Amino acid sequence: MNVLVRGGLIVTPEYVYQADVLVENGVIKEVGRGLNAPPGFEVIEAGGMLVLPGVVDEHVHMREPGLTYKDDFEHGTKAAAAGGVTTVVEMPNTLPPVDSAERVAEKARLLQGKAYVDFALYGVIHDGSVGRIREMLDAGVVGFKVFLGPTTGNIPPPRLGSLVEVMESSEKYGFTVAFHAETHELVEYFTARYRAQGSKPSLHDLARPPLAEAHAIRTIGSIQEHAGGRSLIVHVSSKQALEAVEEFKRRGVSMYAETCPHYLVLSADDYEKYGPLIKVNPPIRGRDHAEALLRGVNSGLIDTIGSDHAPHAPEEKSGDIWSAASGMPGVQTLLPLMLDLALRGFIDVRRIPLLMARNPAKLFKLWPWKGEIAPGSSGDLVVVDPREEYVVREEDLYYKHKLSPYIGWRLKGRVKYTILKGVVVARDGVVEGKPVGSWVRPVR
Repeated sequence: MNVLVRGGLIVTPEYVYQADVLVENGVIKEVGRGLNAPPGFEVIEAGGMLVLPGVVDEHVHMREPGLTYKDDFEHGTKAAAAGGVTTVVEMPNTLPPVDSAERVAEKARLLQGKAYVDFALYGVIHDGSVGRIREMLDAGVVGFKVFLGPTTGNIPPPRLGSLVEVMESSEKYGFTVAFHAETHELVEYFTARYRAQGSKPSLHDLARPPLAEAHAIRTIGSIQEHAGGRSLIVHVSSKQALEAVEEFKRRGVSMYAETCPHYLVLSADDYEKYGPLIKVNPPIRGRDHAEALLRGVNSGLIDTIGSDHAPHAPEEKSGDIWSAASGMPGVQTLLPLMLDLALRGFIDVRRIPLLMARNPAKLFKLWPWKGEIAPGSSGDLVVVDPREEYVVREEDLYYKHKLSPYIGWRLKGRVKYTILKGVVVARDGVVEGKPVGSWVRPVR
């Protein structure tokens, strides 16, 4: 609960400057130079190191309840802590789905006591739940998720009328609606077309083309122009999708964009090496798309970076490209991959606290308690040694199934300390102590 981080380089969206951070009773008390630790405080000497706000990963599927053969909350939040993530926003497509106030409360009760980091909850929108938005807000969700096609958990895609209603509610109550934006009818058409050509892994990219992504985004944006509200287009994977988001931003629509590290550091060339291991929806695409997304990160067109942590069991990832499940674990490597990009000069390091702490905290009403290094904010910090290079090892990953394509990758910038509410929960990537995470609800 009490810690002094001394002499590090504080990284904010605006500045990088040397200072100490004093956390008392779980809350940042002071940021400044020459601070002294009262008796009993842990002191971390951070000279030459970077100090960032704890990462807020607004896009995780921890698979509990109902799907714990894939992963579970204990493994997933340990992985988060090891990688510098201090708050996760948990997706609602579990069994049962989080589609009522009762299920919000049930899921929160289930996860309490298992969390090594703090967590917030989404509710899910389908035709049967759109009338329960207010009750789920009152129960403590921070936002809602819409799947425009079939997904894990068998959530039926909502009709267009339900999308109008959820965006009208977003406008009224001020919450964010996260969209998986692919038009399912187009995905069905192209999947049938390319499945007939064989099972080469790269066909997955062709079966879910940028057209499906951009078409869905334009549908969402058009509904917002009528109904208002705030949307987050998650896992943007293509330059065409990014262009569609930019189009609506310019027209004054409150549309935000998230991408994920795998769309920045992998490309379609990697299907030959990794096969179904890197099958995700939307697909990993050509290098030109990755370069466009990196430009979007640096320009501000992309607003957040989440992991889309979506683990599966080995048998679900071992078939051909058509039968294998879509998704892979990523919460533990989220920050390390982005640090590597920053320290090798591909992105400005100040984009990390903006896109991975402040912006997601604001979008999901957790700011300024989360996402900031400032007096009065939660004492969530990550201390990084920018000089240290290391190799990602299978034995260091906390996932239940260590199906990561990044095993063997050499990365620059090691997470040395993850601090949650003043408690060191991970040191050199090793999780310490018992679960101290808790359920966080919107800041009122």
